[in-house]
Amino acid sequence: MKSPQIKKLLKLTLTVCLITIAFGCKSAKSIIASGEASNQLSAKQVIKQHQENSADFKTMQAKVRIDLIQGQKEQGLTFNFRMEKNKVIWLSAPLGLARMMITPDKVRFYNKQDNQYFDGNYELLSDFVGVDLDFTKVQNILLGQAIYDLKDEPHKVAVNENSYALQPRDQKALIELFYLINPSHFKMDSLQLFQQLKRRMLQVDYASYQEVKNQVLPQNIRIIAQDNSDEVAITMEFKSVSLNNEVRFPFKIPKGYEEIIIK
Repeated sequence: MKSPQIKKLLKLTLTVCLITIAFGCKSAKSIIASGEASNQLSAKQVIKQHQENSADFKTMQAKVRIDLIQGQKEQGLTFNFRMEKNKVIWLSAPLGLARMMITPDKVRFYNKQDNQYFDGNYELLSDFVGVDLDFTKVQNILLGQAIYDLKDEPHKVAVNENSYALQPRDQKALIELFYLINPSHFKMDSLQLFQQLKRRMLQVDYASYQEVKNQVLPQNIRIIAQDNSDEVAITMEFKSVSLNNEVRFPFKIPKGYEEIIIK
């Protein structure tokens, strides 16, 4: 991993992988967004509805189809996904050829095809994305929730193509952040984060949602991460979810593997 270009692309791919470990549903029903955004709703009212509609569950398991597009290359695979809310997110390729597990303290994965592994924290990803990334923010993105606590600072709202366009009243000089909130279920339609000076962009679009045991969860997501001219896009189709069952998170880095170190 000596080439700076390879390092940059690996950072980009790792970032996108972490924020796209998503989920779908078995015996779920798609939600038809029939609500209409109203100019009469204040930013505080939109925030209240968004927070009240946060998904409530203990565990989740699913199969998720993830397609990665990087330049002219496209590849896809169906993974097993498991989550214990606020504690563990786990992803496994068929036959255990690759696994990823993230916790509030660790980011870990290994790849049996390349005999390599990564064992680190969120510092690398936080530096790349340009925000203080942690487990909670990753989890919130997966659940269609805002990455920051919306009550921490004043926001303003406007109607934009039948979504509530929510943004901090005082945008930071280095980072611009926008949320588009759906008027039907008040989950995110889109998260958009821009760093103009560094030419970085992160966009998460929620094409559709579904209802699983009275919980509203993302059904189709597209994520785009851009660093200068380098871009990675991931699309996901979520299937076969079950909630609140007992789940295990087997993870052990095989001996003799080469550690991936990015400086």
